[in-house]
Amino acid sequence: MKNYLIPFTLILFAITSVKSQNSNYDVFALQFAGPRKMSGDKIAVNGLESDTVSACNMFWLLKGTNGRNILVDSGFTDSITHKIPNYVRPDKVLERLNIKNNQISDIILTHPHWDHIGGLSLFPNATVWIQKADYEYFVGEAWQKKGFSDGFDKADVQTIVDINLQGKLKLVEGDDIEIIPGIKIYIGSKHTYESQYVLVNTNDKEPVIIASDNIWFYYNLEKRLPIPHYTFNPNKYVSEMERMKSFVSNMKFIIPGHDAQVFTKFKKIADGIVKIE
Repeated sequence: MKNYLIPFTLILFAITSVKSQNSNYDVFALQFAGPRKMSGDKIAVNGLESDTVSACNMFWLLKGTNGRNILVDSGFTDSITHKIPNYVRPDKVLERLNIKNNQISDIILTHPHWDHIGGLSLFPNATVWIQKADYEYFVGEAWQKKGFSDGFDKADVQTIVDINLQGKLKLVEGDDIEIIPGIKIYIGSKHTYESQYVLVNTNDKEPVIIASDNIWFYYNLEKRLPIPHYTFNPNKYVSEMERMKSFVSNMKFIIPGHDAQVFTKFKKIADGIVKIE
């Protein structure tokens, strides 16, 4: 007679595997500088000077049921050069959630502008994820005669090259890829050479899109207006905003990179921190 009993260890392994494949996250936005006022003509092509928005600098924490603490972008540390008001070092803001810098497992870089990449060194244990084409442009062609290096900092080039040499850099190639269970990346708006944005499975029913600078402000999203200067393809900037809308039932779950409205739309958890839900 055949034994049809399945060993308990195999059942446990199967349950664990299913759980690991269905990782969900609590999503937090953390403000570390600002706010400051900006006019519509400075943030959008054909924006009106009479329109104003409240700008700030933020990064995002994805706290997973799988035990991972993941950042989207890392902020910056050079507050003296950039002189942005009300600056607090990003790792110190993170401590308001009782999370230490060495507890960050991963950092997903949406793009390598100084205000998003400059804080990498604050999180020594993190694996860093970036689009391969964006990385290669950032460390190479951007600094050539016909390259475009506006918004880049040479010190950040050295930092990310060192992270690569340490074996802690993951180069992503392509669109609609699950890089970590419950987290997908999409090639974005050509804000930089190959910027990306992040779709997160949450502990609520609604997924969240961390657009970062693939959308600067809700103003850009609502009016379908690309940003001036800082995009390789204005039409792509608009078409990616439209694609993001198809992923969520409510536009408030598309989180732009610099809009201080984020901190009034969602529940305050601590000073400068809201939970996206």
